[in-house]
Amino acid sequence: MRVCCVGNRWRTDDAVALEIGERLRATLPDEVDVVLHEGEPTALLDDWDGLDAVWVVDAVSSGANPGMIHRFDAGEDAVPAELFRTSTHHVSLAEAVELARALERLPRRVVVVGIEGATFGVGEGLSPRVAEAVDPVVDLIEEEVLACMKRP
Repeated sequence: MRVCCVGNRWRTDDAVALEIGERLRATLPDEVDVVLHEGEPTALLDDWDGLDAVWVVDAVSSGANPGMIHRFDAGEDAVPAELFRTSTHHVSLAEAVELARALERLPRRVVVVGIEGATFGVGEGLSPRVAEAVDPVVDLIEEEVLACMKRP
């Protein structure tokens, strides 16, 4: 079981998933691997190999209110590309998920959590409304991961 947090520390709200990942490392059991990923989302395919369940966290830009939390079960349905249309990466997370699906490398359970960003310019620090979303996302993922661990 793994949680992959995708972001860029030097692009303001794009760092929200990395902050969430740091928090999850401190709260999840040791058998849950939390990966902070600052590269291209296509590299996630290697991170997912051989896994049955994965949670992926990234900032999104859909025009919704900053700090809004989007959750998708990508094991069942496509991740809406319009949420991940703006990216500091060459390939969006939605495209990486669909590539993994096409190559039959997508884990059975893939949960994607997107946090609506306000700004993605060069700089450090999260905008206030995005920072407020960190605790609820940590709680959401922790609850889901722990429940998944209890299943036979």
